[in-house]
Amino acid sequence: MKYVAVDTQSCDHVQTIPSTSGQRQLAEMLAEELVQIGMQEVEIDTNGYLMATLPANTSEKHTPVIGFIAHLDTSPDFSAKNVKPRMVTYTGEDIVLNDSKHMVLSSQIFPELNSYIGQELVVTDSTTLLGADDKAGVAAIVSAMEYLINRPDILHGKVRIAFTPDEEIGRGADFFDVERFGCEWAYTVDGGELGRVEYENFNAANATVSIRGRNVHPGEAKGKMINAVLVGMELNAGLPPGQHPELTDGYEGFYHLTHFSGNVEKATLTYLIRDHDRVLFEEKKWIMQWVVQQLNRKYSECVMLEMKDLYYNMREIIKPRKEIVKLAVDAMEAIGITPCVKPIRGGTDGARLSFAGLPCPNLFAGGVNGHGPYEFLPVKSLEKSMETIVQIIKTV
Repeated sequence: MKYVAVDTQSCDHVQTIPSTSGQRQLAEMLAEELVQIGMQEVEIDTNGYLMATLPANTSEKHTPVIGFIAHLDTSPDFSAKNVKPRMVTYTGEDIVLNDSKHMVLSSQIFPELNSYIGQELVVTDSTTLLGADDKAGVAAIVSAMEYLINRPDILHGKVRIAFTPDEEIGRGADFFDVERFGCEWAYTVDGGELGRVEYENFNAANATVSIRGRNVHPGEAKGKMINAVLVGMELNAGLPPGQHPELTDGYEGFYHLTHFSGNVEKATLTYLIRDHDRVLFEEKKWIMQWVVQQLNRKYSECVMLEMKDLYYNMREIIKPRKEIVKLAVDAMEAIGITPCVKPIRGGTDGARLSFAGLPCPNLFAGGVNGHGPYEFLPVKSLEKSMETIVQIIKTV
């Protein structure tokens, strides 16, 4: 609750890293806390990356150095200003988040709530997101470090932790110093519900379509006007039907139209393009380019496309190192959790870090319904996230 009170919402319109001052504020607050609990080599670099060390307390020379990573920022998809968290015990009845706004957390809409009957949940008043993505991950890591520091009888090797800025806007790994971090492998603690272990993620690209229209008096427009908004609608209709987030699941990819604005003169559309399969991913990008080409033939080169790859599926890096996934699975089973190995329908810093030489599967932090007003965090899941980190460290 202390962490979510700091507004760390990232902003993709700002080029500095971190993109918002709140992220630096939280990093400095965490640095003080880490020093207080006894962590060593606590450092924040100029870009707001916080790293620290839990020293080894065993003489075993061959214990690998491993790491745990979470991100400081919260999603720009929904407000994170003045978060008002509260704890409720879920009885199976609807949870009224905000009576005046008629905002209700209901199992009819969110059936996953049925898994948490009788448990304490952290919720908001629905005017903001909660920020469990990924402050739950931060809390789990800090709590695990404090637990091990207070129990020197638990022998372990050297452990490194890191908290990164701007993950939600795709920049979390931009200035992550893998060599300075100094780990053989690491885990991001940025997953969702209890038991999730993830080492497959989307291949990801962003696309921006800019359309230049031709405005003519509507009474004299025949054969002359090019309505940029209608061209944008035609472009979206030209993409494969059914390939949208709300219609896909599992390994199915999508085109996600996140923004559409404009008038007759000009229009802008932005898309997320995602697929787990690299061949299908490249095909999706080709289709987008082909639709733009067809529209340019029809409307005199009025459509411009900018497309950029963001990250790729870390499966190809992690698969040869499946023992680090098994380590996490075994740790969960040892503390009574049923592991659930599933592909991420999204991405984490770990995807890019894996390709930068730091294999980095993703572990659950416990949050549910991130990026919006219905986000909640089961307290038991957060505790189990911390216990999983401790168990991994104990058994490396």
